[in-house]
Amino acid sequence: MRELLRSNVGLKAIMAVSGLIWVGYLITHVAANLLVFTGPTLINRYSALIHAQPVILWGARAVLVVAIVLHVWAALTLTRRARAARPVGYERQEPQVATIASRTMRIGGVVVLVFLVYHILHFTLGTLHPSFVHGNPYANVTSAFRNPLLVVIYEVAMAAVGLHLVHGAWSSFRSLGLVRPSVHPLRHRTSLLVAGAVWLGFAVIPILVFAGVGR
Repeated sequence: MRELLRSNVGLKAIMAVSGLIWVGYLITHVAANLLVFTGPTLINRYSALIHAQPVILWGARAVLVVAIVLHVWAALTLTRRARAARPVGYERQEPQVATIASRTMRIGGVVVLVFLVYHILHFTLGTLHPSFVHGNPYANVTSAFRNPLLVVIYEVAMAAVGLHLVHGAWSSFRSLGLVRPSVHPLRHRTSLLVAGAVWLGFAVIPILVFAGVGR
């Protein structure tokens, strides 16, 4: 079993499962964040509800931490193996079946990881939020996105998240054998739908809040 998990197939399966865990979280997270446009009551009540269940809250956080650690470990291991197998790169590369999303998975993953750390420090712990109010996500969001620089930072980060999801969600199902090989490998309709919905949901929040909607 250990040998299987350390094989390339096993590592891709680990990446797939851990990635899908985060996809599920992002879907619920963006749905909750959009409550900011209903006013302070619902989003603050939602926050109070999940924080009133510390076992569930910290259990979910533990699963997400383990998932991201395994995801990064598997990605780094596969990258090192790929480079070791071909220490000298191609003199000329002409991708035949590739998208911007697939070609930017590695650098995009780094951007997403750095942003994740920043986001936790900003909105979860509040150490990078000068007006942070514990237990009041509505106030934290509406005060943060009055700063145009933060709006730009979050929009760039959300673009990276969206691109990562486009290819990541599709390749996860492929790695787990849940979808069949296609004669049209660039037509990832489901992953495009999921990634597009998550990206749009997160992307509109900074822009609309900056414009005064929901404040």
